Amino acid sequence: MLRSILGSFSEDLGIDLGTANTLIYARERGIVVNEPSVVSLNTRTNQIIAVGRKAQEMVGRTPGHIIATQPLTAGVISDFEVTEKMLKYFFEQIHKDRWGMVPRPRVVIGVPLDITEVERKAVADAVIGAGAREVFLIEESMSSAIGARLPIKEPVGNMLIDMGGGLTEISVISLGGVVTFKTLTVAGNEMDRTIVQYMRDRHNLLIGAQVAEQVKIRIGSATKLDEILPMEVRGRDLVSGLPHEQLIHDTEIRECLARPLKTLLESVNDTLERTPPELVADIYERGIVLSGGGALLKGIDRLISSSTGVPVRVTEDPLTAMVRGAGEVLEHLDDYREVLLPIASME
Repeated sequence: MLRSILGSFSEDLGIDLGTANTLIYARERGIVVNEPSVVSLNTRTNQIIAVGRKAQEMVGRTPGHIIATQPLTAGVISDFEVTEKMLKYFFEQIHKDRWGMVPRPRVVIGVPLDITEVERKAVADAVIGAGAREVFLIEESMSSAIGARLPIKEPVGNMLIDMGGGLTEISVISLGGVVTFKTLTVAGNEMDRTIVQYMRDRHNLLIGAQVAEQVKIRIGSATKLDEILPMEVRGRDLVSGLPHEQLIHDTEIRECLARPLKTLLESVNDTLERTPPELVADIYERGIVLSGGGALLKGIDRLISSSTGVPVRVTEDPLTAMVRGAGEVLEHLDDYREVLLPIASME
């Protein structure tokens, strides 16, 4: 009875708990949180100093007793306590105008395709611990497909490549289920690390992950561009130890991204080879859909299309496709119960 009363003062939420970013959809309001999945902690007091964008600004700039950490690795919770605190903070921010009542929302949250039962329960426990009264789990690829408005319940093949920060999921969906899939860690963070290593090896320049991400966004590409894009990159010279600025171009970044992108293409082709021929025929006709932040890499759609011979398109607003799908499930929960995942007993 009390849970029901508290629930009436709470907003039902759909969550994309990503390695790089956390997005939250509130029922009838849309996306209300879009923040980096970063938490700053004071190790002396074990207290949270900042969450989200403010915490990300502290990365690489903190004294020894303060750490800025990402509590998820490859889409899976690596620090349960910090994840719970981060979610609780977001819940409180969403409900801060609700007359001081304790938020007790119902939550739909996405999880990776190859997650174990133990990891699945850890996600549910973290959400419950953060204050939710009820949790529903959905596969992230399924949620992204719903957000991309693919006909997941129909007997046709829908191929989706969801490229997040820590994980890329390649899946074929039909009749409300995932028929074939493959997951790999070639995703946004891996590309950033590749750029960091390239700058170190080629230019003797040490840069941070945030600078590498900006390089990827501004001049990174999967295929040759119509014009040359230059960029000044600042970091520490590994020879002199002093600050240094280096001019680079898109051709260099395309060269260093070639290896992880080759792994991605091999995985896409492998998934197609393991897909039933009837569904492959559907995919050839309907095309492949890209979602997630990695889909914004310039020319990634053309590269995959050239490798597979299948039309490829980037879904509208790929960064929010997964959370929009969770929101759609939240708004029409009874219609989507068949795609929700079971949760192991909490006992």
